[in-house]
Amino acid sequence: MASLKDVQNQIGGVKKTSQITKAMNMVAAAKLRGAQQKMEDFRPYTAKFNEAMGNLSANMDAGQFPLMEAREVKAVELIVVTSDRGLCGSFNANINKMTEKLIAQYEREGKKVSLVCVGKKGARYFRKTGKVRQQYSDIMGTFQMFNARAIAQDVAANFLSGDADEVHIVYGKFFSVAVQRPNQEPLLPVRPIAGPEGEASGGAGGDYIYEPSPGEIMEVLLPLYLNVMVYHAMLEVGASEHAARMTAMDNATNACKDMIDSLTLIYNKARQAGITSELMDIVGGAEALKG
Repeated sequence: MASLKDVQNQIGGVKKTSQITKAMNMVAAAKLRGAQQKMEDFRPYTAKFNEAMGNLSANMDAGQFPLMEAREVKAVELIVVTSDRGLCGSFNANINKMTEKLIAQYEREGKKVSLVCVGKKGARYFRKTGKVRQQYSDIMGTFQMFNARAIAQDVAANFLSGDADEVHIVYGKFFSVAVQRPNQEPLLPVRPIAGPEGEASGGAGGDYIYEPSPGEIMEVLLPLYLNVMVYHAMLEVGASEHAARMTAMDNATNACKDMIDSLTLIYNKARQAGITSELMDIVGGAEALKG
């Protein structure tokens, strides 16, 4: 059995760890409020942008715009959006696992796969695979729209050059404070967005009258659409990261409490055994004196 001093040291160490995890939980909760608000404010804009894109592109010839050109898929690029920091449970690991499954699936189909890693965790995880074409680290803590624009422009240029025939984005989608799941969405080529019955959401002028022409508007909106989709994914990951970290630190704090209870029980048993041993020595000494 461990000595009383050893158990006391263990209890003290666990208490200090509990204080750290509780503080990290509070910091994550404070950051989550702002990140979640930004994400929820941007979601309606993303949905309306998608609706406008679907309405505009429904009756258009995809070959008219390079970013809508559908061709034989020989090379696929994945944009993997993770966080820069850890201590958020299995959040980043789940995104990386989904990416690995997609890579294996595309390679079985004979397609070449390249990665654009946004966030340090994904970049470090896939660094040894040799598939990382570009990485953007240390931006997830303070990212802005111009960061998403730079990523979207790089990916679009790679697509237009023919080095990638399809582009998908993989990120952690925020469902609630307790639930964040990895999600995968196609990004390029841009396709008309289907309505509820599988039909495109309106024609190019069926519901709206456009000025200038829909074609001229699409030339401007297509690059903006990529910016919006990348920025939306980064906002989702930003909020999901803080929510996952808050949950992980709360679980760690509760685990520390359980460990303290267990160690306290061990300490009390060791202390009681020590007291019992001393009493037996005293009683034995007294009996020896009587003899």
